[in-house]
Amino acid sequence: MRVFEVIKGRRSIRKFENRSIEKKILQKLVEAGVWAPTGGNAQTWVFIIITDSDRIRKIKAVSPGILGIPAALIVVCQDKELVYKKGGGLGRDILSIMEVGMASQNIMLQAYDEKIGSCAVLSFYKKGVQVMLNLPERIVPELIISLGYPTESPKPPKRKFEKICFFEEYKSANGR
Repeated sequence: MRVFEVIKGRRSIRKFENRSIEKKILQKLVEAGVWAPTGGNAQTWVFIIITDSDRIRKIKAVSPGILGIPAALIVVCQDKELVYKKGGGLGRDILSIMEVGMASQNIMLQAYDEKIGSCAVLSFYKKGVQVMLNLPERIVPELIISLGYPTESPKPPKRKFEKICFFEEYKSANGR
């Protein structure tokens, strides 16, 4: 697919077929995430791929943002000690979150290209997920991506490009 088609076509999917995703596809999704930029090329993320239905059910129990029954989850984490060592407070507090977002977007765009639906989930109990995945204190789960073959194809909401994009300077349409 062409990049812009993928960007425009990807939607947040919350209803999935009862069908597993091949391990090599899940690895390819994480590989797409690893190609995202990081401040100073720090590459301090950690990705946990979960396909076991019991583990998914337990994580769902502490993650109100996970809807439907996904075939897999990718938990995108940051090694907070390593990111602090490489980027100080700015790296730990700001850049690491941006890096999680960029890696996650790559994962979701690649998922769409693979005909897999995805949804980014921030509504979850971090400490609970951390304990369930046996993560040390320094490895913090920042985002969960739910994945599965979609049973729905939501229409995209309208975009108001002319109200949010300006050249050279901001120009208010209503005097504000």
